[in-house]
Amino acid sequence: MPIRIPNALPAKEVLVNEGVMVMDETTASRQDIRPLQIALLNLMPNKIKTETQIARLIGSTPLQVDLTLVRIGNHVAKNTSEDHLLSFYNTWEEIKDRKFDGFIITGAPIEKLPFEDVNYWSELQEIFDWTTTHVHSSFFICWGAMAAINHFHNIPKHTLEKKAFGVYRHKNLNPASPYLAGFSDDFSISVSRWTEVRRADVPADSGLEILMESSDTGLCLLHEKFANRLYIFNHIEYDSTSLSDEYFRDQESGTPVDLPANYFPNDDPTTTPQNRWRSHAFLLFGNWINQVYQTTEFDLNDIGKDR
Repeated sequence: MPIRIPNALPAKEVLVNEGVMVMDETTASRQDIRPLQIALLNLMPNKIKTETQIARLIGSTPLQVDLTLVRIGNHVAKNTSEDHLLSFYNTWEEIKDRKFDGFIITGAPIEKLPFEDVNYWSELQEIFDWTTTHVHSSFFICWGAMAAINHFHNIPKHTLEKKAFGVYRHKNLNPASPYLAGFSDDFSISVSRWTEVRRADVPADSGLEILMESSDTGLCLLHEKFANRLYIFNHIEYDSTSLSDEYFRDQESGTPVDLPANYFPNDDPTTTPQNRWRSHAFLLFGNWINQVYQTTEFDLNDIGKDR
């Protein structure tokens, strides 16, 4: 079954051209089944690129998914037009009375800021608490994962001496986990961050299970059984050129950054990078959607009642 997205969303043409099954709102309304309700709180500057990346991954499953795009209400986006936001996005205030099978919160390029200095931190804390009672399963990505794990478990983030940047090998620490079904014993994931969460800071009694880790860049994916939370600190959702786009952007702005590791063939930035994480990105999001489908309440109104 396809993903259902707003009729005129720019991501639609990209996804259709890639062979992803996309259903418009008019067609989906005629199908007498309950689609999964998935929301995306998009904190990334280029919202169109990020919404396409996420829609591509959750639209590859055999289930019908309704994707709701969400933004922080009091934050002004600098890299996405107001027309796009008004046409396709809801503020959290507009959707907070709804319940969702899944809720995704992306990263944001504000890693070096203390959490309390982020201008929308108080609203984001409200959203984190809201997910406990209004969302069956949450998926937090990169800075969003660091912010969530700090909020729920008081686990700090640490600033790195230099940016963790490139494509790194990761280990599958629990092949029996339903979220890692089909995963290799080791695999590559794209990494782009200035901060990290450390294994030593994860309390033994926190209920957090470490599923993926890299000997080079540390923790990657954690699962928390309570409230069905996933925390991923790296960018498995990235496009093939996302790291090169960041590299050339930083070069142009004068930001000191190394060439992304294990990315450009022969470390030559004039060459086309190869994507070595795409299949595992589809696996991870497909496994998550499947787990949501298998375990969520039949009646959306029952979500969160037992927490």
